[in-house]
Amino acid sequence: MDNFIVSARKYRPSTFDTVVGQTPITTTLKNAIRNNILAQAFLFCGPRGVGKTTCARILAKTINCLNPTHDIEACDRCESCVSFNQSASFNIHELDAASNNSVDDIRNLVDQVRIPPQIGRFKVYIIDEVHMLSQAAFNAFLKTLEEPPAYAKFILATTEKHKIIPTILSRCQIFDFKRITIEDISSHLAYVAGKENVEADPEALNIIAQKADGALRDALSIFDQMVSFSGAAITYQDVISNLNVLDYDYYFRIIESMLQGNTSETLLILNEIISNGFDGQHFITGLGSHLRNLLVAQDPLTVSLMDVSESLRERYTAQSLNARAGFLLRSLEIMNQCDIHYKSSNHKRLHLEIALLGICQISANTTSKAENKPETQPLKNQPAYTSQDRPASAVAEKTPPPASAKQASSSIQARSMDENKPAPREIPPPAKKVFSTSINEIIKQQEQSTSEEKAEPISNTAFGQQELITAWQNFISSYKNTAPGFTGALMRYEPILIENHVIKITLDNALLADDRLNMNALTDFLKKELKNTMISIQTNVVEKPKEIAAYTDKEKFEKLAGIKPELNELKNQLGLEAEF
Repeated sequence: MDNFIVSARKYRPSTFDTVVGQTPITTTLKNAIRNNILAQAFLFCGPRGVGKTTCARILAKTINCLNPTHDIEACDRCESCVSFNQSASFNIHELDAASNNSVDDIRNLVDQVRIPPQIGRFKVYIIDEVHMLSQAAFNAFLKTLEEPPAYAKFILATTEKHKIIPTILSRCQIFDFKRITIEDISSHLAYVAGKENVEADPEALNIIAQKADGALRDALSIFDQMVSFSGAAITYQDVISNLNVLDYDYYFRIIESMLQGNTSETLLILNEIISNGFDGQHFITGLGSHLRNLLVAQDPLTVSLMDVSESLRERYTAQSLNARAGFLLRSLEIMNQCDIHYKSSNHKRLHLEIALLGICQISANTTSKAENKPETQPLKNQPAYTSQDRPASAVAEKTPPPASAKQASSSIQARSMDENKPAPREIPPPAKKVFSTSINEIIKQQEQSTSEEKAEPISNTAFGQQELITAWQNFISSYKNTAPGFTGALMRYEPILIENHVIKITLDNALLADDRLNMNALTDFLKKELKNTMISIQTNVVEKPKEIAAYTDKEKFEKLAGIKPELNELKNQLGLEAEF
């Protein structure tokens, strides 16, 4: 039986061009070799399985190659490359700092550095997991790392950069490796599957890439595991059953039932998921990701933010057409709260069921409002009439008869006083706090303002500067409890009405101009108060010059003399000399 080599070793990149997902780093290293500006020490840091040690080996092999190619790649034919490929190179040394972390190990390394290379230009020392070195070992390594011989190069690799002392970091050229994207991992897995004559579904490879969490080595290990399970054909169903991944169909089904407000179907789907052995926390996380994908699928500009296959992206887009943005935002808020309190709940399943029923209730309320909306609206061509146009019987039914003649006279007198009293000016009640971060409050506020605009159409009425000042003061008095900071700042400024119903405000604070939520509330209030929908607010920020503090006696006198020039005249008239 031949020895099996895992895919992570068998398909390990041997050139810069074959490194997956780290193009900026490989390009920088190739340019440094081409221009002969190699640093004496490199630090490769990043998550596991992203290519740190692989790039270190490729760099060591390339700079020692006797006949590099035009693209700055190792030739794989010279004596140095052949010895490296056979793990017999005397110029490239690898040290595992996890097991060789003492001062004596570093002293031995320093002694080896003194010996020049026999073949090739450089002696390269690759120290893996360098953060495991002790404090004394780091200190013993400092001088050699800062001023090594011209032929010595050090490549340090670590997953925990924050554990390395600053004196080491300052002596290295640092390269931060990023997590490999799901798309790059899926493409590399498809390449490996083609080399191994394995048929794999694109969705199956996408699931493996998601499970790897940005580590290509983990993805190749899972791929080998799936080949052992499925043989020469890897299907989507085999992957989700072997890796204990919740199928996307469950999320699509449960969202469909919640959009219809079907609580029974929702609870049955949840019971099916739990019966199959899936954890509730895993389901909460997956459903939150599903709702997020539906939200970004509603805009063609954000569809690319979904790390899914093309066919699954089309399914998300199709389902997002049936879901409103308000429903998705409220559902995300509920699932977020459910995720926060799930671990501390004594009855976890009930806690999860309550969250799902709350989402169903949101959809049911939206549907009932839509059904009742035509009944509450008057007919389009039906004229509005007042109580004077109603039949007398209808008015008589709603007006209770007075109990006695005395009460009748008093009621008539009170009614006549009310009729002669001028009607009070209606000021809309203050809205909810616009600076709140709750998604539910923002959505309710937007729906309330939209319904009020539809119920009370506003005609474009002309107004002047005095009416604008009055409406401005009404907004400050009405909203001083809702947004005290914003209204307090507005009291220092006076609005100016310019042409085309544009209101200009000159501010000295850029933060006030950037407060879009409160500015929108101010604009809506002025539109209703002045009965003009064409109103817009234009802000002009003019920052005040910063005053220079006066510390010495001379500076204090000059500052006072700038405010009161008479001080200089008095000093000159009296012939005084200032002593500072």
